[in-house]
Amino acid sequence: MIVGKSSTINDDYQLNVTRILQHAAKVHPKREIASRSIFGIHRYNYAQAYERVCAIANALEKLGVKPGDVVALLGFNTHRFYESYFSIPGLGAVLLPLNLRLPPQDLLYILKHSEVKGLLVDDFMVPIAEMIAPQHDFNFFVVMSERKKVDTKLDPVYSYEELVEENEKTREWDEVDEKSAATACYTSGTTGKPKGIYFSHRSIYLHALTGAAYLRIGPEDCYMQIVPMFHANGWGGHIGSTMVGSKLVFPGFFTLENVDVLVDLIVKESVTVTHAAPVILIPMLEYLRKLDPKPDLTGLRIGSGASEPPVAMMKGFAEFGVEIIHAYGATETSPLVTLNFIKPELQLSEEEYWEYKKYQGLPVLGVEVKVMTGDKEDKEAPWDGKTMGELWIKGIWVTKEYYRDERMKDSFADGWWKSGDVAMITPEGYVKIVDRVKDVIKSGGEWISSVDLENTLMAHPAVLEACVIGVENPKWQERPLAFVVLKPSKEATKDELIEFLKPRFAKWQLPDDILFVDEIPKTSVGKFDKRALRNKYMRYLIEKSD
Repeated sequence: MIVGKSSTINDDYQLNVTRILQHAAKVHPKREIASRSIFGIHRYNYAQAYERVCAIANALEKLGVKPGDVVALLGFNTHRFYESYFSIPGLGAVLLPLNLRLPPQDLLYILKHSEVKGLLVDDFMVPIAEMIAPQHDFNFFVVMSERKKVDTKLDPVYSYEELVEENEKTREWDEVDEKSAATACYTSGTTGKPKGIYFSHRSIYLHALTGAAYLRIGPEDCYMQIVPMFHANGWGGHIGSTMVGSKLVFPGFFTLENVDVLVDLIVKESVTVTHAAPVILIPMLEYLRKLDPKPDLTGLRIGSGASEPPVAMMKGFAEFGVEIIHAYGATETSPLVTLNFIKPELQLSEEEYWEYKKYQGLPVLGVEVKVMTGDKEDKEAPWDGKTMGELWIKGIWVTKEYYRDERMKDSFADGWWKSGDVAMITPEGYVKIVDRVKDVIKSGGEWISSVDLENTLMAHPAVLEACVIGVENPKWQERPLAFVVLKPSKEATKDELIEFLKPRFAKWQLPDDILFVDEIPKTSVGKFDKRALRNKYMRYLIEKSD
């Protein structure tokens, strides 16, 4: 590293997460925050949120929380969860949001591995907390509820709202080293026990600032937090929106079966920016299509991640005036790596435009990407839109190691994180994920992209969801097997779907069979659980031919 002439800038000014809300409270004190619960919509503003954050931080300090301690949170997207993103890191402690969808044994592993001292828990999640409490040494529990008293076996237990009332609503914050961990997230454990990533104040601050800049979020916007806030810092939207003073909306508890809650909030609260995965967006679109009259959502921008958004879905939202912006990332990358914007200098036909929209997008400033061929030379692939290999990533908010975990040390090399995604990069710099290394189908020595097959199938008007895996074949090693969920009241046959695929794929790339199912299993982060399907159907073609 070259050291040049010293600057005169105060480079010791620390990028602390709590300063973000502190700024919003001073500059945008009256900007509204709306948080939904079973009791209705709770409305307050940044100034009041900051006072509550000060009170909770003062309370947690009295309960013994010290710098470096880890405090876990088990809850839904509410204003209390939001406040915890500032109160706990402001003490120099670490906020550890727990994935609600993980089995108890994984939650217990995370609690012990991260040495959690206390637990904040939504009242509806108290039974889960009571189940795991005897198996871990907690110092305290705080129940987050509209009600001040909740019957529970947890001990010692406190009411979040009583703590807010009883403690000072001002605070002199200590300076926190920006390289200290502010939050932590654990991967979903699809390849063994969950792996921990600890995010620094600096990384969260710069990640949120970059996300707000690229998504053009400003004080005139209204941001709704659809992504669970336990997934990779909720993708950072609630933090970036706080930076610029946007209105915030927290939808609370919702499921795939009641996406009407989300659509109604978008309309009533005039939401202009949000993030979500296709697993949520697809049922949202189906609900929108049933509305009469149809709402005009012109100007709404939705960052879509977790899996490639089907073109049919993006076109469907466009009919309502909604722009779907494909994003790519992972827990290990905070998560932002790429965002898909069409460069103005590109002269594209309509067909080419939608083809580009499928790409994961352009790397944002702050991260670097490269594709490694994985052959004997394992060299960096050219940006030619053809050469495939594993995508490697490094940058300001990309992890360099897993917390107290040697299992995956081979996932890192010279500051680069090996993503496990097969990708190629176009000459214009657009990243295209072809598949996961573990999911790519190798048939007769040739690669077949399960992602491309899935998204083409989902472009069929009768198909709601489609998932493709590779299963054993004695002659070709692996062959594609597709699973399809049809839309309600829609019909399609296997032959019809194969014909639909033929214009886009060579004969040898087509699925050997298509199974119509009522539901495709999902992982805890809403992705297709291909491992579960492989475990069940790996010998399907062999047994079928017997």
